[in-house]
Amino acid sequence: MQTTHRFRFVLKLAVACFACGFSFMALAGSPGFKVISFYTGKEDKAHISFVKEANGWFARMAKELGFVYDSTNDWTSLTPDLLKNYQVVIFLDTRPDAPAQREAFRQYIERGGGWMGFHFAGFALTPSQFPQNWDWYHNEFLGAGSYVGNTWRPTSAILKIEDAHHPATKELPATFKSAPNEWYKWTADLRTNSNIRILASIDPASFPLGTGPKLHEIWHSGYYPVVWTNKKYRMVYFNMGHNDMDYEGKTDRQLSSSFDSEEQNKMILNALKWLGTGSQAVPQQ
Repeated sequence: MQTTHRFRFVLKLAVACFACGFSFMALAGSPGFKVISFYTGKEDKAHISFVKEANGWFARMAKELGFVYDSTNDWTSLTPDLLKNYQVVIFLDTRPDAPAQREAFRQYIERGGGWMGFHFAGFALTPSQFPQNWDWYHNEFLGAGSYVGNTWRPTSAILKIEDAHHPATKELPATFKSAPNEWYKWTADLRTNSNIRILASIDPASFPLGTGPKLHEIWHSGYYPVVWTNKKYRMVYFNMGHNDMDYEGKTDRQLSSSFDSEEQNKMILNALKWLGTGSQAVPQQ
């Protein structure tokens, strides 16, 4: 009988909430912002794996935390008419190449839109299929310039929080173990850019980082920012986003997860909440 009464109470509450135009998610403090991810998902198996994993993970987080998550591989839809409907844009693996798409994105950002980018979304190398031919994005917005090199193979690192006062790093420990990743280094020293706020870097306790076999793919020293924001814009870049794959066995099996670190996941969600709403930290799940 007690269970029946409880069920009737919950049912009445649901009906009342519906009549008032509320949902259970709203009662739970739903952030209520909208996110759209753009991706390419071609050629690099590790990046394709990350895109699939990220789309599934963000969709689950949207359901749990009450924001809207959409994704598309149609870069031609990156237009002012579409972007005006979203508070946050995510680039999961690449960037727009068409001039009209680039201009639409720049205007969206300069008008206060939020952006989160992962790993290859920051990549630029001349000559390559992704040359450094967008000065505003790579030098002004990201501040990193061009890609210089990376570790191999994907391994976890100890990350050091550089700025404990930013909303993205709230309630995180001073250091934590990341999910496995292929880590990038850049032509620009972000420490010299007054507009860049470095949020996390690779802690020296990580060295040697990488397993090779090429010696230059194993880092023994140096300073490597991996998460940062530009104070002029609402943006956060994460260098994470490269899963380990079974290349040797030729099975294309995913060997690691980019969402295998509770602290790293919390940092992503904190950043997303900040970008989407301007509030501080994502509540404990």
